[in-house]
Amino acid sequence: MNNTANLSWQDLDRSAQANMRAAEARRPEVPPPADAPVGRARLLGVDAARGVALLTMIAVHSLPESDAAGRPAWWFTAFAGRSSAAFAVLAGVGIAFLTERRRVRPAAGSGVVAALVVRALAIGAIGLALGYTDASLAAVILPSYAVMFLLAIPLVFLPTWLVAVTGVVVAAGASALHHVLPPLPEPSYENPAFAHLLDSPVSLLTELSLTGEYPAVAWLAYLCAGLVVGRLTLTRLRTLLGMLAAGVALAAAAMAASSVLLDRYGGLQQITLTQPKSGLDATETAELLRFGGDGNTPTSTWWWLAVDSPHTSTPPDLVGTTGTAIALIALMLLAGRVARSLPRRAISVLLVPLAAAGGMTLTLYTGHIMFINSNVDSFAPVPGYLAQVVVILLFATAWWATAGRGPLEGLVTVATRSARRLATWNGRRRHGRAGMSMYTAAAPHPHERLTGTRATRWRYR
Repeated sequence: MNNTANLSWQDLDRSAQANMRAAEARRPEVPPPADAPVGRARLLGVDAARGVALLTMIAVHSLPESDAAGRPAWWFTAFAGRSSAAFAVLAGVGIAFLTERRRVRPAAGSGVVAALVVRALAIGAIGLALGYTDASLAAVILPSYAVMFLLAIPLVFLPTWLVAVTGVVVAAGASALHHVLPPLPEPSYENPAFAHLLDSPVSLLTELSLTGEYPAVAWLAYLCAGLVVGRLTLTRLRTLLGMLAAGVALAAAAMAASSVLLDRYGGLQQITLTQPKSGLDATETAELLRFGGDGNTPTSTWWWLAVDSPHTSTPPDLVGTTGTAIALIALMLLAGRVARSLPRRAISVLLVPLAAAGGMTLTLYTGHIMFINSNVDSFAPVPGYLAQVVVILLFATAWWATAGRGPLEGLVTVATRSARRLATWNGRRRHGRAGMSMYTAAAPHPHERLTGTRATRWRYR
């Protein structure tokens, strides 16, 4: 009796875990798919792609849009709209890794849903905290990301083919909503802040979802593409070559279709004729066509939907930037495969700095936004950009070598893992699975097994 009274909750918890392990041992073991583990080269390539997306996005924010003649600068033409799209596609890849690269069963989905909700709330809070910054320097994408993560929750329960169909439908039809819906409130063109959330939550949600710089409904096409890519067998050379070819083909097809529709079929002429109804003058119309928009296009004519310009969310824009994002991911994954055959030092020099930066993009992106809005940023455009690149690569590599996951990434990961563990435990308790403790460490999914501090230190060696 005395011994029973002296049992602590830790003893009871250990006993419950032992009972659970015994029960699991009696179950027939189902071997995982052959491609379930996430390999070193795959994570190296995905993180390197994130690093490239980060550096090109910083280039768009830091370098001038036009050259001396007033034409779009080459870096603006190459990176504007494509870097942020790559981030969104890679976010879909991350969701695929979070769900072990397969469709989530509804009965086991509570943990995944909780993780995505908490991740959305955490990223949204960080984004709103940056609401003090100047949107003319950089429109903060994080609040829109939060909405995108929430919209992506139903996708994890769909088969891959249906996710792909959803992405196609969104890419083709999202921009048409502005032509069929009643007139929506004009966006504020300011970075969302907590004050906007408290004062006008409906207007803020409308801006983040439909009318803002990064409309989450239209950008759901990117998450669908990333989720499909993340479920592929990314360790196969044939898959990577197919991704590269498909990405290039999508980008080229979008550009060609836009050119044919605007030039050969009179789309550009119709845009010019209906200009008075668009609210833009001739100069503003020309700038929108050359430099891109603020998330959407005017509704004066349906021919605007044939435009292939950055941040217009038209079908050519969404399809073309999805293609370049897929091609970038394929290239970095192929580079990861090649790096495995090179000497260890070559791996470090070529890919580790990019991958280290890509492994902590939330921290580095936040720091970049704060930097360009501070008095410290007194550099000329090109030296300022190069200084940011050098500091980012050196800092990220040093942090990776000593601490692993970035500080903001660590906070978000702790919150999402805790939410996932608690939701999974509650779900199992409701279904009568006795002996499961919420304090039991949940088995990490394949991506988590290689992204912890310890694994991060050796996976690039």
